[in-house]
This record gives sequence, structure tokens and C-alpha cells, in this order.
Amino acid sequence: MAEIATGDSEEALDIVQDAMLKLAEKYHHKQPQEWRFLFFKILQTRITDWHRRRKVRSVVSRFVDALGGKQSEHEGADSFPSRTFLQPDQVLLRDLEIDALKSALGRLPFRQQQAFLLRVWEGFDVRDTAKAMSCSEGSVKTHYSRALSALRRQLGEKP
Repeated sequence: MAEIATGDSEEALDIVQDAMLKLAEKYHHKQPQEWRFLFFKILQTRITDWHRRRKVRSVVSRFVDALGGKQSEHEGADSFPSRTFLQPDQVLLRDLEIDALKSALGRLPFRQQQAFLLRVWEGFDVRDTAKAMSCSEGSVKTHYSRALSALRRQLGEKP
């Protein structure tokens, strides 16, 4: 979820680690059956915080660029491929499909991403998804339905 929301696996790992640490630090006294929902609630907050910080950094970066500053702290960094294809046909096709899905998910509004990922990838029911997202069950159903429709359109499937 964090990787799709950020588009960066390293940032996503940092966010997940931060959420896990916060869960252990603040909620260790809670019952184990509550941890999963608390974790996803914390994770969503951390992802939202990451987007806010990124927006602020972007504004500051553009301001510095306008004043003639450096363009990026990663300027000139080497770029390494993220995957090595070991089996040509099937692995390539699967990876392309996964990349297309990740890209399509990345274009969804944040709440639709949350609803889809919690329902489909994490296997939460509507009630548990609503609890993790801190919203009503009706809101979850709306976001989930809109996410499915948008993904079908983007991926070329008929509704």
C-alpha cells in the first residue's frame, strides 16, 4: 500500500517501519486482535504525512530553483534497473501487468487507493476497512466502487 501511494519502494519501507514502531510504542498494551486495524490506521496517517511533506518540499525546491539553487539532492545519481527478468515470456508479462496495475492505482485518489488496497490486497471486509480508514461503511463502499470503475477504465476492462 505504501509503495503504491508513494511510488517509491524505499520511501514505502521507511513509512511502514515508522508505522510499525509507532504501533509498538503507543499501542503495545492493546489486545493483539486490535493491532492490525491500528497498524493500518497509523500507516494511512504516515502516508498522508509523507504526501504533505512532499508537497512542501516541492514548493521549497521550486523556490530554490528559481533563485538559482541546486535542482536535486540526487542529481547525477546512477540509475539501476529495479528488476532482472530471469524467465522471459511469463515473468515479463506478469511484471508488465503488475506495473500497469501499480501505475493505475497510483493515479487513483488517495481514499480510493486506501479502500481498494484494504479490501482487495489486505482482505478486510467493509466494516474493518471503515474502521481502518476512520470513515463510514458507506464511504468505503463508494470509494471502493469508484476505484474499481477507474481501474477497469484505465486497464481497458469492461465494467
